[in-house]
Amino acid sequence: MRTMIVCLPDGLSAQALVTAQLDRRLAGSGMSPRFWATPDLRWWQRGQLLGLQTGRPAYCAGGPVRLLDLAGMRHAAGVGAGIRYEVWRRVVHGTRPAIPWPTYLARHLVSPFRYPRERAEEDFHQQPRVNAMRMHNAVSYGAHRLPLEDLEVFQAGSVAYQHYCAANAVCGDALLTPDGRKLAPTSDALCHRVTYLEQATRYLDTVQPHQRLLAVAL
Repeated sequence: MRTMIVCLPDGLSAQALVTAQLDRRLAGSGMSPRFWATPDLRWWQRGQLLGLQTGRPAYCAGGPVRLLDLAGMRHAAGVGAGIRYEVWRRVVHGTRPAIPWPTYLARHLVSPFRYPRERAEEDFHQQPRVNAMRMHNAVSYGAHRLPLEDLEVFQAGSVAYQHYCAANAVCGDALLTPDGRKLAPTSDALCHRVTYLEQATRYLDTVQPHQRLLAVAL
């Protein structure tokens, strides 16, 4: 888990939540510039956004939903995912579908002594499709790299990968509601991550324009 989206309670400042660590689940955390500010932001609205940076798009750590370009984030992430998927498709062409890492990890956790983590990692990395991705990453940098943790959703197809990245751009890895309820995947398996993204997307679609969101790096 790397980023939590926090829906701030009314009357609570984001800075107080982070620096005073009012919730133990956020202990040692800090604000993360994840959200896009709306492109028609007025100068007098800038003070309502946290950690606002310059640029287009202008990144910030959070603020009222009405001042965040969530739709733009989803669209851009989906477009980028479509391009990345085509690269992945060419990279792994001719290889068989691979078993994703969470399957090996689960086997290790069930029997850590009979199936140590080192053996699990070796078995995962020995798969031709995984090796094709690793070889591509060995000669690529930044956004051109193919995340190994996305292997399972890559194999779900182009449209699924685009939807996954679009939802993940806004929902992050977990979500904390104003009443303290935490939404998060129960494991790294794709089925559990999809369940979380479905729940978090539906929740964020119901928040009011004045509701403040904060992205926290864990």
